[in-house]
Amino acid sequence: MKKQQKQQGIAKNENSEQRFMDAYPSEVIEIVGRHGVAGEVTQVRCKVLAGMDKDKIIRRNVRGPVIIGDVLMLKETEMEAMPIR
Repeated sequence: MKKQQKQQGIAKNENSEQRFMDAYPSEVIEIVGRHGVAGEVTQVRCKVLAGMDKDKIIRRNVRGPVIIGDVLMLKETEMEAMPIR
């Protein structure tokens, strides 16, 4: 009996989907440059692939390794980073 309940519980968890945060995918199309004291931040231009701002190209700051073609998951797509001087 308990095995059957466990199996049902697992199946129920597999079929249900929980969303904790909305994020929008965007593809890196250009690497603008690096900035920061030690060059730890890369500024990129990316194209939003879904959401209200679909097909919009925005400039964002990315921390960590990034190359052209990577997909970033953005929490918001309305603000744009300041250009590098």
